[in-house]
Amino acid sequence: MIQSFASEASHPSDLRQILEQRYQGRTLHPYRSGQQIQMYPHEIWVVCRGVVLLSTLYPTGDEALLGLVSGSMPFGLPLTYINPYQAIALTDVDLMGVSMVDIEQSPLLSQEIFRHLSRRLQQSEAFLALAGCRRVEDRLRQLLILLQHEVGQPVKTGMRLNVRLTHQHLANAIGTTRVTITRLLGQLREEGWLTIDSSRHIILPFDIAV
Repeated sequence: MIQSFASEASHPSDLRQILEQRYQGRTLHPYRSGQQIQMYPHEIWVVCRGVVLLSTLYPTGDEALLGLVSGSMPFGLPLTYINPYQAIALTDVDLMGVSMVDIEQSPLLSQEIFRHLSRRLQQSEAFLALAGCRRVEDRLRQLLILLQHEVGQPVKTGMRLNVRLTHQHLANAIGTTRVTITRLLGQLREEGWLTIDSSRHIILPFDIAV
């Protein structure tokens, strides 16, 4: 079911509101959690609600996590050279499609797309920096802190990652195995470095999530 775009606007400088004003009457495209998102060669998606996981597959069949896309951030085939390139709804999401022609013809839209692309660049560089950590445990700690900045939500006991990443997702992000992630998460829980709530979401204490 396609739902109305009008209710998603927030701040006047928000990309979503610029899109609403430019495309009055256009609808959002919803995807349920776990669904693969169809992408097109001359159009990008802008996330209006939820979180999208980007990944690729190696010839061996192993999957590599490329990034997480959240509110107002763009993604799509025109923005990458990676092949194969896939997008999965990590939560229920609402997306707005924008053609590359429209972006090129609108200085304001181009400026806002660039502003949110810079967030994607910062995130990509942070993922690349993880590879410099030799110890798998250090890579996992740095990944969780990065995720706290991207999808963290304050709760009483700390910063809760508001998406539930599987152990395999975490393993794909730092180049290790699911078994190793399970062992390290258990170790970090014993140390008090993180907790896991009743819905299996990771929480980092405030003195760690900086």
